[in-house]
Amino acid sequence: MCGIVGGIAERNVVPVLVEGLRRLEYRGYDSSGIAVCESLGQLERVRAIGKIKNLQEKIEKRDEALTAPLAIAHTRWATHGVPSEKNAHPHVSNNLVAVVHNGIIENYQEIKARQQAAGYQFESDTDTEVVAHAIHSYLEKGCELYDAVRAATAEFKGAYAIGVINHQQPDTLIAARKGSPLVIGIGIGEHFIASDVSALLPVTQQFIFLEEGDIAKVTREKVAIFDNNGDAVEREIRQSNLSATSVELGKHKHYMHKEIFEQPQAVIDTLEGRISHEHVLVSSFGHGAESVLETVQQVQIIACGTSYHAGLVAKYWFEDILAMPCYVEVASEFRYRNPVYLDKTLFVTISQSGETADTLAALQQVNLFRKKSVTSGADKNKACAISTLAICNVAESSLTRESDLTCLTHAGPEIGVASTKAFTTQLVTLALLLVSIGKVQNRISDGQEQRIIEGLQKLPNLINSALKHEKTIKIIARLFADKQHALFLGRGTMYPIALEGALKLKEISYIHAEAYPAGELKHGPLALIDENMPVIAIAPLDDLLEKLKANLQEVKARGGQMIVFEDEDSDISSDESFKVLKVTQNVGRITAPITFNIALQLLSYHVALIKGTDVDQPRNLAKSVTVE
Repeated sequence: MCGIVGGIAERNVVPVLVEGLRRLEYRGYDSSGIAVCESLGQLERVRAIGKIKNLQEKIEKRDEALTAPLAIAHTRWATHGVPSEKNAHPHVSNNLVAVVHNGIIENYQEIKARQQAAGYQFESDTDTEVVAHAIHSYLEKGCELYDAVRAATAEFKGAYAIGVINHQQPDTLIAARKGSPLVIGIGIGEHFIASDVSALLPVTQQFIFLEEGDIAKVTREKVAIFDNNGDAVEREIRQSNLSATSVELGKHKHYMHKEIFEQPQAVIDTLEGRISHEHVLVSSFGHGAESVLETVQQVQIIACGTSYHAGLVAKYWFEDILAMPCYVEVASEFRYRNPVYLDKTLFVTISQSGETADTLAALQQVNLFRKKSVTSGADKNKACAISTLAICNVAESSLTRESDLTCLTHAGPEIGVASTKAFTTQLVTLALLLVSIGKVQNRISDGQEQRIIEGLQKLPNLINSALKHEKTIKIIARLFADKQHALFLGRGTMYPIALEGALKLKEISYIHAEAYPAGELKHGPLALIDENMPVIAIAPLDDLLEKLKANLQEVKARGGQMIVFEDEDSDISSDESFKVLKVTQNVGRITAPITFNIALQLLSYHVALIKGTDVDQPRNLAKSVTVE
């Protein structure tokens, strides 16, 4: 979603901020802009549609150089108002105050009506412009910038992360957050703000992560933070383990390609420190994890998109291996119904960023229920014993801070919008969770635990072997050059992998793709089959293989073009109608879905190259969906 970067220093911060925007491109955006407070105490603003390079060109073509020690910048992903220069951030009120904003002000129309009645003129179609005017109105009443921001944000309903500057106070940068992430980068004689640490890695590796309701008053010398009640608070300064080069492309043409090939190492990093002497360390899920997991009677997984597909795979594992009920639901559906909370449930949220708006809101809804359950007199003795676990790739995310237990995936920075290594490491982490619950509840034997661990330890080599098929997959991808539709089929754990494969293809190649359980062919999808509909099937060597082969013959009989990714021993014959690629061999229930997914990632990537789409920043999509 939208990106924020800002800074205050003794030097010119414009190049730092433009580089920061470039590093936030992966989040998805349609326009960008920068506002500076020049040494003469004036606001200057430059905005552009499209890529950051367009903004850079406009800055460079100015008659006078754009230099300033105080500035804010933004990449916008359209919510209110079409992509256009007038809707691009920063937004300015009466040439006095400039604002950049992530999130949505839900009551902006009500505020806008009041502001128009007061004489404010609106230049954009955005909800953000009311933020600028609200702050200006309090400045006009004599408030200093910090007090104006605090008073203004008290009027807002919804989510926001904002950076604010005022040319009458050229020594102050204000940052505030509620529902959207914001960090402060700590320097010597300079400080910066951003929506993501990756934006600031070239200038600092020390960060403060603002908490819900925080407002920060940032100067060159210090950072003063005030909580939701206006009380001064100290927030820990954390050292980032990321380096400026960790988000560089290296030898790869696209981040997605780089991240596909980083998966063997990502698996190694996720397993590191969590397995000892062929046993999973239950404590890797957090302090007190063993006592929490030994009481769990069912698992409820909430997630969105790719993370939701990881949860669907885990459902098969939990019910098949542990005989434990596992429920999986899309977060945006869960949060807007009245769910029944079952006693002794482990509520698992999965998110790459840990800031996914619907997933975070679902967790907050569960936490609110738990609080009410404990404090309610009538229910005090029947309080639901619900525990929460976050599976996430970002240590300081909102999701991790609001969960009882946390397990980080250690995928490293994932820049491409289409998730690859985050998905793989989520599955690895869910497998570790499966074993941990099985151990503490004696649902699995030592032998089962060791076999699962052996499989996980083989994964890096299995993934490397699957990656070696890239040249063949590039050839198969040519079949999609003139195609507009595709169908993915799988059975068992391969059905969620088929869903994930279809999602990847539609995300980055813009081909309409659907996935179905192979057994559902005769219940509708078979009507779609003709010579123009490629069908991608996943054929592991398992108990359902013969049934899958029968499904594939149904497709062949109707003139469909089959592309089959199979186990070396699955023995599906290749002919004109069947393009068969032997992806792997000797994979088990845990490793099979992870390994077969690698081939589908590569297929989507190479189809996108043929289609000529923007692989890393596909149209209309954002990396982190931090608003509804």
